[in-house]
Amino acid sequence: MKKLRNLFIIIAILLSNTMHTVVAFNYRDMLCGIAHSCYSAPAWMAFLHVIPFSIGIIICAVLAIVLHKKAVSEN
Repeated sequence: MKKLRNLFIIIAILLSNTMHTVVAFNYRDMLCGIAHSCYSAPAWMAFLHVIPFSIGIIICAVLAIVLHKKAVSEN
């Protein structure tokens, strides 16, 4: 249980870091596209990528908490 809990914690952290990278890149791309390529969508649309990443982070965090409680109750 402890190894699985640690695995889900690591996955949540990696998802968080990936989310920040993706959103920052897409936001910068949107700003540049609006200025130079006539994009019609507003730059805040890049923040919509947060939704699926957040769902994955929440699922991993909940699983880590559940596995931690099971590991504590077994001892």
